[in-house]
Amino acid sequence: MIETRGQSSTAGILLGLLAYALFSVHDATIKWLVADLPVWEVLFFRSVAIMITCLALGRQRLLERMLTTRVKGPLLLRGVMILAAWVLYFTAARSLPLAQLLCLYFAAPLIVTILSVPLLGERVSAGRWLAVFIGFIGVMVVTNPFGLHISLPALLVLAAAALWAYGVITMRQIARHESSLVQIFAMSVIFTLGTGAASVLSWRMPSLWQLVLLLSVALFGGLAQFSLFESARHAAASVLAPLEYSALIWAFILGYAIWGDIPGLPTFAGAGLILLAGLLLVFTERRGGRRLAEASQSPG
Repeated sequence: MIETRGQSSTAGILLGLLAYALFSVHDATIKWLVADLPVWEVLFFRSVAIMITCLALGRQRLLERMLTTRVKGPLLLRGVMILAAWVLYFTAARSLPLAQLLCLYFAAPLIVTILSVPLLGERVSAGRWLAVFIGFIGVMVVTNPFGLHISLPALLVLAAAALWAYGVITMRQIARHESSLVQIFAMSVIFTLGTGAASVLSWRMPSLWQLVLLLSVALFGGLAQFSLFESARHAAASVLAPLEYSALIWAFILGYAIWGDIPGLPTFAGAGLILLAGLLLVFTERRGGRRLAEASQSPG
């Protein structure tokens, strides 16, 4: 039973890494689209497609579950918080350089680890804390945020990071009572209503190629959400928090592949630290699982 617990944590880590890789492809596709289409419209198409897919999979049972669930409040709260985080993030992105934007936003994993103690009652080991801080230092090296000063856009990104972090904590709490499909569907409904209302004011008819990209955004976004929600079933929030840093590595890879951005030496140095944080996390969790297994097999 104890060994199964250790394997479950490893599965959660792998699912988390997959989720952030898919989110990176998802975000890169959105960046491509928003050059010609309003952000609200892109998110609206994404949300509608995911919502329809959830209905096709869950059908009547999904709707019944949504009506009878005991966590309607947390589902609504999380949806609104994540939608607000997106709005704040994209608003700040208009004014801040990418380095400052990423540096500020990647405070979220650290906030998740801190909040997981009082809100979820998780015990955060020294190895997990070290992984979070090493990953954050890696992000600092990559983004090179020298000259950072407090401004309204900077405060907006910090607020977005805090909302996203609390959303991760809420996701963990909801995962104890509801399936991933219910969470994804609830999120999509809230996003559809919010982005649909905003899209009315800035609607543009997409081309056939843009429609293909919009559908791919929905596909990658849906798979990423499912992987992330499933990872919350297998691993603690403080374990998953450092994995978000891996998205930065994918962002630079996709930036080179799509836009020809060539990373400099700080990027590779920071990426090495981020990978070190991930390896440290896996090593810590595997060693902890072995210790629990040995303790359960000892006499007395």
